[in-house]
Amino acid sequence: MMQRDNEATKDIVVIGAGVVGLSTAIRIQKKGGYRVTIIADTFPTDQKTIRYTSHWAGAHHVSGAFSDKRQRVSEMDKETFEIMWKDSEHGGPVQGCFLRHNHTEFRSDGADPTEWLDYMPEFRSVSNNELVPGATHGWTFTTFTLYPPVYLNWLLNRFLTDGGTIVRSQLQHISQAMQGGISGLPQKPDAIVACVGLGARFLGGIEDKEVYPVRGQTIALRAPWVKYGRTLSCADGSYFYMMPRVTGDVLVGGIRVANDWFPVPREQDRNYVLAGVLAICPELAPPEVHAERMPTIDDLRSLIVEEGCGLRPGRKGGIRLEAEWFEASPQTKIPVVYNYGHAGMGFQSSWGSASIALDLLEETLAGGKLDTNKGTN
Repeated sequence: MMQRDNEATKDIVVIGAGVVGLSTAIRIQKKGGYRVTIIADTFPTDQKTIRYTSHWAGAHHVSGAFSDKRQRVSEMDKETFEIMWKDSEHGGPVQGCFLRHNHTEFRSDGADPTEWLDYMPEFRSVSNNELVPGATHGWTFTTFTLYPPVYLNWLLNRFLTDGGTIVRSQLQHISQAMQGGISGLPQKPDAIVACVGLGARFLGGIEDKEVYPVRGQTIALRAPWVKYGRTLSCADGSYFYMMPRVTGDVLVGGIRVANDWFPVPREQDRNYVLAGVLAICPELAPPEVHAERMPTIDDLRSLIVEEGCGLRPGRKGGIRLEAEWFEASPQTKIPVVYNYGHAGMGFQSSWGSASIALDLLEETLAGGKLDTNKGTN
């Protein structure tokens, strides 16, 4: 790890080991001059759990920046895409993770994604005869899908290989990361970076009640004959997606319900998703079925290899990217940089939001004025 000349190495504690926490820790580490420790109660090496959303992500790169001006202004999604696009090259550093493929975004909700997707390779609008049922417009381009278990563990290994430290612990209050009472943490960290996702609602010292869960339910189908992705966003608010993975599975979904904490798959949600994705892609059914008749959702049930739920960390007002001084004790104040509330866009904006968090960290440690509006609404 590079060290900056004439500056003492500073100790930084990153709270959270999801895709945002790992990316932010690596970005700080790569800058040089920092010793970085990640503290979390769940890591990518653990079995899948409702407490760790990143494992349940799709995850493809299809920016939804229209719903969050900050992502367009700072180009977080674009920066992330450019980094991941390079990583997804044949022979890239993350083997068995990325699959480049054609993707088509269908809509009937009146939104035009050109402004936030026109940088995608081979971007173009589609003709009317290419539309799926329920769509009034469509745009197609090349993107990639990544396989979260491989990607997240690669990030963790990269962090550790470059000298990072991890501590497994469940914090009750953010001050516990500041006061040196947890084994493995620095006694006097120079700053805290909180990438706590949904945990921001409950962690003492933050307790951000603007944070709420957006429940998703995903289904992995064994359908290696499908090598393209599709999404459909409808005027009534319904939304369906399908994305192929390098594993030969196709991940499908369409559930995004705010303030729903239910931790396991529901049968009615499964049927809803299967019906929705079958309507936009009958080819998901086995080729021999599709060749003979119109498939039904029963034809997809035998293809199911996994189902799961994730609680996306939504936040009223969007991602919190700002810094403030926190009173760790009557005599000590420590800067805290916040980077959470990405909802379903954690992977898509991970490297871009990490760059903003690093800028905020450096400005704060340099004694400059905190730019609490940087990257915020």
